[in-house]
Amino acid sequence: MSHNSFGHLFRFTTWGESHGPAIGCVVDGTPPSIPLAEADIQTWLDKRKPGQSRFVTQRRESDTVEILSGVFEGKTTGTPISLMIRNEDQRSKDYGKIKDQFRPGHADFTYWAKYQGIRDYRGGGRSSARETASRVAAGAVARKVLAHLLPEPMEIRGALIQIGGVSISRGRWDWAETERNTFWSPDAEVVPQWEELLDKTRKAGSSVGAVIEVVASGVPVGLGAPVYSKLDADLASAMMGINAVKGVEIGAGFAAAVLSGEENADEMRIEDGKLKFLSNMAGGILGGISTGQDIIVRFAVKPTSSINQPRRSINAAGEEIDVVTTGRHDPCVGIRAVPVGEAMMALVLADHLLRHRAQCGLE
Repeated sequence: MSHNSFGHLFRFTTWGESHGPAIGCVVDGTPPSIPLAEADIQTWLDKRKPGQSRFVTQRRESDTVEILSGVFEGKTTGTPISLMIRNEDQRSKDYGKIKDQFRPGHADFTYWAKYQGIRDYRGGGRSSARETASRVAAGAVARKVLAHLLPEPMEIRGALIQIGGVSISRGRWDWAETERNTFWSPDAEVVPQWEELLDKTRKAGSSVGAVIEVVASGVPVGLGAPVYSKLDADLASAMMGINAVKGVEIGAGFAAAVLSGEENADEMRIEDGKLKFLSNMAGGILGGISTGQDIIVRFAVKPTSSINQPRRSINAAGEEIDVVTTGRHDPCVGIRAVPVGEAMMALVLADHLLRHRAQCGLE
């Protein structure tokens, strides 16, 4: 199976399956002499791991990371960094009934068709969202690279801004609040509404979708390229590659279609001898190149496809059947997608920073 790697100068390759002995990644392109310990990675994995509330899958995984290579005496060596996360709580028997069935909304049929009938049906195998733990681990390394190379700190933060039809109020946005609730919500008042919605959804055996917003502050001007390596194009690819994501927008995004040219133009002035933008409809990227403003990306996650409701489908023999998915699943996968989105933002920015440094240097 090809296409398991992402990035150019800063590149990572993930490996492993949902119910295999372990998952992990190999991160290549990390500069030498960057302090790196397992604790630097674990703090981000702990944000993504399952079982942290009644609103996510109850699969119990510690997601403990092991550094197997690329670090010596507490610092990166410049060689590939291999990271491993052992799977500890697989319940493969939950999937025995669907080994020859194609669950609607899942990758079962397309995976089976592409790989000539070879499919690890246990939790989705390679196509499982379990793989995103490896991305978060790689993203932690990317954060260390960014901190090492940039003279001023860059901050990458994500928030859940909508579950189903219930959205936050931007007038109550508080980044500190995202660390105080299990939804990563910047609006404390919407949390009880989401809890009620998800309790009803779970009891009904159904699921709902969500929207996540990721913001990078302190991004230098000049990352990206104007034609085939646009920063926004790579960010869109990164976010779209997350499991269950069906839409990505940057800055004003789809709302820009109803703005006038005057409203959409990010006007500029000089303040205290420095450039100041009067708005940020572009989401921090113009012509594929970062402006120095906050980079703002949003992505939409579809409802969890694994639901306890019979859905019409077919099996490998071509027979029409009804499928009911059992096991432990998130009523809204968007909750745990927040740290994954943050990781993908960090990975893209680290790659583009190294590319920019290689071509233009750093001021």
